[in-house]
Amino acid sequence: MTERVTGIGAVLFRARDPEALRSWYAEHLGVTFEPLWEQEAGPTVWGPFEADTDYFGRAEQAWMITFRVRDLDAMVRQLREAGIEVEPGAEEEYGRFARTWDPEGNPIELWEPR
Repeated sequence: MTERVTGIGAVLFRARDPEALRSWYAEHLGVTFEPLWEQEAGPTVWGPFEADTDYFGRAEQAWMITFRVRDLDAMVRQLREAGIEVEPGAEEEYGRFARTWDPEGNPIELWEPR
């Protein structure tokens, strides 16, 4: 049998203010950094896009993370109550989506799988 990866171990990226961004993700999305963030098992999409896609927003934006959520409506409400802009997204055969951005303008997709 060929060895294969078992999941994503980290998402690493540059930030102008890493500490402030860590705090924002922990407060608003529950993504913690100390000691480690333990995520629930579930589906993960690995999806390269065409280089000229506008799906991520800004042309210089090379990546976007999608977080799975149990209750999209509750998450959207929570973020909006905190003054964070959230745009409703598509409803697809594999779930519902919404879009927001972190304080540095990185797009974040929220996904409630079916």
